[in-house]
Amino acid sequence: MQGTYEIALTGQVQGVGFRPFVYHLAKRFGLEGYVCNKSIGVVIRINASKEEASSFLSAVRTEAPRTSIITSFSLEKIGDEKYTSFEIQPSRKEEQIDIPLTPDFAICEDCKADIRNPENRRFAYPFTTCTNCGPRYSITKTFPFERAHTTIDAFAMCSACRQEYQDPDDRRFHSQTNTCSQCGITLQLTSGAGKDSGLSQPEIIAETARLLSSGAIIAIKNTNGYLLCCDANDAEAIARLRQKKRRPAKPFALLFPNISYIKSSFQLSLSEEKAVSSAEAPIVLLKPKGKTDLKVEEIAPNLSNLGCMLPSSALLTLLMDEVDMPLVATSGNIHGSPIIATEEEAKKKLSEVADHFLDHDLTISFPQDDSVVRFVDDQKIILRRARGMAPNYLAKSFKNEETTLAMGAHLKSSFAFVPNSHTYVSPYFGNLDSFEVLTRFEKSIEAYENLFEKKADVILVDKHPQYQSSIFGKEMAAELEAEIHSFQHHKAHFASVLGEHDLFDTSEKVLGVIWDGTGLGDDGAIWGGEFFSYNRGSIDRLAHFEYSDWIAGDKMAKEPRLSLLCYLPEDLRENYCSKFSEMEWKIYEKSLSSNALKTSSVGRLFDAVASMLGLIDVASYEGEAAMLLEAVAEEYQGNEFIDFLADTVSEPIPTKIILRNVHQARSTGIPKDRISNSFIHTLALLIVKFADRKDFRRIACSGGVFQNAVLSKKLIELTSRSKMELFLNRFLSCNDENISFGQLCCHQYLKD
Repeated sequence: MQGTYEIALTGQVQGVGFRPFVYHLAKRFGLEGYVCNKSIGVVIRINASKEEASSFLSAVRTEAPRTSIITSFSLEKIGDEKYTSFEIQPSRKEEQIDIPLTPDFAICEDCKADIRNPENRRFAYPFTTCTNCGPRYSITKTFPFERAHTTIDAFAMCSACRQEYQDPDDRRFHSQTNTCSQCGITLQLTSGAGKDSGLSQPEIIAETARLLSSGAIIAIKNTNGYLLCCDANDAEAIARLRQKKRRPAKPFALLFPNISYIKSSFQLSLSEEKAVSSAEAPIVLLKPKGKTDLKVEEIAPNLSNLGCMLPSSALLTLLMDEVDMPLVATSGNIHGSPIIATEEEAKKKLSEVADHFLDHDLTISFPQDDSVVRFVDDQKIILRRARGMAPNYLAKSFKNEETTLAMGAHLKSSFAFVPNSHTYVSPYFGNLDSFEVLTRFEKSIEAYENLFEKKADVILVDKHPQYQSSIFGKEMAAELEAEIHSFQHHKAHFASVLGEHDLFDTSEKVLGVIWDGTGLGDDGAIWGGEFFSYNRGSIDRLAHFEYSDWIAGDKMAKEPRLSLLCYLPEDLRENYCSKFSEMEWKIYEKSLSSNALKTSSVGRLFDAVASMLGLIDVASYEGEAAMLLEAVAEEYQGNEFIDFLADTVSEPIPTKIILRNVHQARSTGIPKDRISNSFIHTLALLIVKFADRKDFRRIACSGGVFQNAVLSKKLIELTSRSKMELFLNRFLSCNDENISFGQLCCHQYLKD
């Protein structure tokens, strides 16, 4: 029996070409009605029988655009309305918005073909997009996702673009980001001093490529923010970039022309190839193949993996086609500041770094860094969640009785916002010690409030009273008269994994192993080597690494030699006094004799071992010591592992015994690669032994230490062998970026 049926779909269904897809599908089915964007997602109405409507819904779900994510759907008979055709209706905002924010998508293969085809009218146009690709979140001003609600609305479509937009048989039918060289975004190439090149649009890309090939550093405005680029085969250019950006050793990412180039230079698994070629187009950490022309030591000093990515936009695709060589492509900022997105700020802050600027006139609403991932076998580990991945978190929703804002942590900061039935976890911001990062953080929260037309009723903060996120959260709560709740840092880490894997309702207890660099503990110590139990709504601390001294404030995290001094058994300290000047030795020895601040940090234990092995004493970037230790550990090809806690069963976990045994191994001439690998093996073995001793079969691990691929790989193998279930962060980074989401989980699921 014929009638009118309404199909409602929620999830990532706007800005992904969903309405044109539905239009074509309805034509194929011979149905009449309409499709439109609404505040909840996409709504379809059709004249059909129940069987036809069900079949149509099934086809919508199975054939949906590749970048769409349907999280819920419904089919309901609503009466008997008559339609004479099927059409795409204008978006309707009849109530408050309750849809995800669509992330940016990398340029698709069809658009690549267009810009490379001299017969195509978009040949060499650097801002070519279609319904399947292009900027989304970066250019969003408001909802729903329509051209008028984005910054691209500043560019009125020409008649040819308008015809494509209105043509159901065109790939750009209802493409909200549709532009071309006649009506669209324009490039400008200037010198560092501000002199315009005076070149035509087609000449600018060629000149940029020539400048890069001649050793220039160029600040390039991509669709999500600026990149600083130079020739990856030019050691002098890379050295200049390091010196000017004040980044002496932190690895740079590499941008490659195509996947074939990456395959020729790097070991590439199917999972890694799929990731680097995906619509998210993240930076993927890869291991080089033997001999390479790349300046590996200059790009990633003393490390065994390099961050590789493919062009995410038409602009970068054209540039890479022209240069046909790998480029260093690092965030457009000065070390410690957020990525830059405006020409004014770029000229102000990067004029001493870049020799030239490649700008364009599209406004970026939400600047984002490139996302970074790595793989341990097929297990994806997110190191930085940003462009292409943020801000939606579609895997879990929270009760929406109150608008909730979780402020996250202090380092690797993010915030999480729940204004409706969806959860929005912001992209990575950085260290809130930086005034610029804090300002970007605060302005982004304000932008979300405006976007969703909601203010927070509940604000969640870290228990550390000096975190800028906590300070700002408390100020907001007072201003808005909102409830405020604080949660311990490592419990939030644990809760993030439990939330990702839907383990809060499990009847089986779960062991939480949370290892990182720093976080204020409930007892006033600096935690970071914690074992928790989750059982029926409660998290309890079971054990931790033994407390060691924390001296010299922030210097402790920046100087691995201080961690070594603090973690060493007292009788071994003299063996390492040469790492300090005579004056420093006296000061630090005195500090140790009267110090009251203690830590259980495993992050600092990694620092101590790296210093003991002579890898590094003073770091130039966060996590450098652990990364160097991992690189050395990866060099070990044997399977004779030393358990530095063999025959030791005690709690707290005896840090000093580990270091005494590492010192002994070093003293007897055991190679550094075997010692490094064995140290990490000891930690993985410790987790499995602890779980077995305490009768846990489920283990959830989080915290920055678990970014270590050697540790994660060993843990995966050991737990599998022991028939234990291992849970790691999979949608969020295991570092402090997941704290905001973990705070939401604590608030939702934990008993007071």
